[in-house]
Amino acid sequence: MERSESMRHSRRVVVTGCGVISPVGLDVETFWSAVREGRSGIARVESFDVSDLSTRIAGEVRDFDPAPYMPHKVSRRLDRFAQFGLAAAIQAVDDAKLPTGDGDADPRLGVMVSSGYGSSRMQHWVTLELERRGPRGVPPYVSAAIAVDSPSAEVALRFRAGGPSGSVSAACATGTMSIGEAALWIRSGRADVVIAGGADDSVTRLDLAAAGNARALSRRNDEPERACRPFDRDRDGFVMSMGAAVVVLEEAGHALARDAPILAEVAGYAATTDAFHLTAPHPEGLGAVSAMRLALEDAGLGPEDVDYVNAHGTGTVLNDRTESQAIRTVFGERATEIPISSIKAVTGHMIGAAGAAELIASVQAIREGVVPPTVNCENPEDPDLDYVPGRQRPASVRTVMSNSFGFGGHNAVLVIRAWEP
Repeated sequence: MERSESMRHSRRVVVTGCGVISPVGLDVETFWSAVREGRSGIARVESFDVSDLSTRIAGEVRDFDPAPYMPHKVSRRLDRFAQFGLAAAIQAVDDAKLPTGDGDADPRLGVMVSSGYGSSRMQHWVTLELERRGPRGVPPYVSAAIAVDSPSAEVALRFRAGGPSGSVSAACATGTMSIGEAALWIRSGRADVVIAGGADDSVTRLDLAAAGNARALSRRNDEPERACRPFDRDRDGFVMSMGAAVVVLEEAGHALARDAPILAEVAGYAATTDAFHLTAPHPEGLGAVSAMRLALEDAGLGPEDVDYVNAHGTGTVLNDRTESQAIRTVFGERATEIPISSIKAVTGHMIGAAGAAELIASVQAIREGVVPPTVNCENPEDPDLDYVPGRQRPASVRTVMSNSFGFGGHNAVLVIRAWEP
């Protein structure tokens, strides 16, 4: 494809910084090392009693200390999902070497750090306090802290972001949609820089009970590291997880003018809705197919240009089967030649943070020339597709498609590519 076709957006969007808080690492380097090497962060839940639950395993964030990222007066008013989001944003801004100050708010700096489940832990706690102590048991900061946009508000305060800010909530597609919508802000001229991503702390008794009763979760409690099995015939559900992933997006000219480290380009984005079922994907994957094709069209690229597909790959029967079918539909005969992998076997499903974490893994795949593996894919349902089972693989990766599909029929797809001025 001609270079002029694939770079037709007058305001190109690039990634200049990344930050991660996850079950497999509290920074990008540690996270990527675990993902690349297939080291699982899934284990028996330790933070609360799970003895009466059908699923007793999850991807918990361990040893996270908010103190290096925020003063106690800030951390005490935040649900953990917002603490994760703020910490990952600080990492990303540092990585981008983005100058910030204490002066007037910057009207060209936006924030879109979103969540799928929001402050479920704080809402549960404050409801019990209201029941136990009455109105005096409800702290005044709760009305702001329980909002799904809490991370965006805190990030905007921290970095004096005076441009557009907010949160989208699209279940498992939240992180991908946040980054895609933030890229549109930059393309349209509403902002020059946007801090974007997702955060969730979805490992609670309520969340595990609800998803477990819906039979969406794996019950391999005795084999936590082998529980999440994307695209494997023996899969029995996803594994709930938590964390945050945030990137700094910039208009390319803005990044070049300040000599910023450009990690990759966000070349294409699309979002669609199945409008079929509340929790099940369309059996023919029509919404997923449409999102994948539209993202490629937005990038000015074709299926022949994609070197790697970072799959949604949750380890549920319907999602994995539908995604495989969608990939075959979009890529045709070339589908069997493209490496496809899901990192959720290692990280668990970070819900609102998942797509953003997978976007960061895709950036790393481009930069290091390595495709991360699909761990636990030992008996692939579609043996002709290349799920990169077991081990990482060296590869020339210039262009990546990153998929996210969520409850409610939400589909979001990003296409990123190596930066070429």
